[in-house]
Amino acid sequence: MSEKKVTPRGAYPHVKVVGDFIFVSGTSSRRADNTIAGVDIIDEMGTKKLDAYLQTKEVLQNIDKNLNTVGASLKDVVDVSSFLVNMNDFADYNRAYAEFFEKETGPTRTTVAVHQLPHPDLVVEIKVTAFKEQ
Repeated sequence: MSEKKVTPRGAYPHVKVVGDFIFVSGTSSRRADNTIAGVDIIDEMGTKKLDAYLQTKEVLQNIDKNLNTVGASLKDVVDVSSFLVNMNDFADYNRAYAEFFEKETGPTRTTVAVHQLPHPDLVVEIKVTAFKEQ
């Protein structure tokens, strides 16, 4: 049985190939069962801890899975745009990001703060452009 895939929450594809360029839509840490990685309930009142480090890792793994569907991987990424709900999460986001990309050889990157993302438990969303000769 194949792994259940995360489906887009709107009228857009996860991945679009145009010539040798591959565009991956904004991706979150949402899983195929609609749970969100990096969300822990920490008390009986339902208080949540939102973990930017774990969410970033899951986002980049989700992006890699999306790239794999068209024969590419994170190694082919040339540009990254990241959206954080809170810049206080930058250190955790940056630490996770560094596990996937190297400073000298990795893609260019822009990171901005946004007011909110499509679900209140999301703290990071990332979109990428990759290049792979067809």
